[in-house]
Amino acid sequence: MYVLIGGAGLVGLSLAQKLVELGHTVAIIDIDSTACRYAREQVGAMAFEGSAVSTEVLLEAGIRKANSLAAVLRSDALNLALVTLAKHYGVPHILSRMRHPDFAEPLRIVGANHIISTVELAVSTMVNAIEYPQVESMMHFDQGQIEVLKLSIPTNCYVVNRSVAEIAQDSRFPTGSLIIGYQPHPQEDLMIPNGSTVLEPGSTILIVTKPGCVHQVIDFIEGCENR
Repeated sequence: MYVLIGGAGLVGLSLAQKLVELGHTVAIIDIDSTACRYAREQVGAMAFEGSAVSTEVLLEAGIRKANSLAAVLRSDALNLALVTLAKHYGVPHILSRMRHPDFAEPLRIVGANHIISTVELAVSTMVNAIEYPQVESMMHFDQGQIEVLKLSIPTNCYVVNRSVAEIAQDSRFPTGSLIIGYQPHPQEDLMIPNGSTVLEPGSTILIVTKPGCVHQVIDFIEGCENR
């Protein structure tokens, strides 16, 4: 996949590094010559020095053949302009970073498929870490209507040595929740469990649930030692 990134700041370079590691062909555009040199020499990406909202530079960087474009420039206004140009040149998948929520609707209107609010993401991550310290990670889907939690199974927990089917049929297990992933040990790969999968002590599970059920899920997993 050919990915074009507008902006060689910390986010842009980090994104490029991850994409290169995944085997994608990545090109970065930035006005900073030092950042461009770093992208070439340390990240392994192509880099084009100049404005990411210059049609000349975008064409030189191959925007017409880009499969995805990420707008991570220094201001929302510049990202809005870049998204507009990317849509004009037919890029099928366009992402944009957003600092101020006032730009959310304009970015959607001009063609952004995904809008990532850096402030909202940081605040949400910290709130989750404070409110749910037991949760290793939490992902939000469908505009926050679905939560996916990664939880460790306490050694003396009620669910230890019970099957996924037994847990799902337990009346105390929150309705609408589902165990969708299972990792027996840290060194083993994550697997998709079935009803007969038995949860081992110290293992890790992924549970999909609704926002209002997060506390119930945690209470069920962690509060069941005494049941």
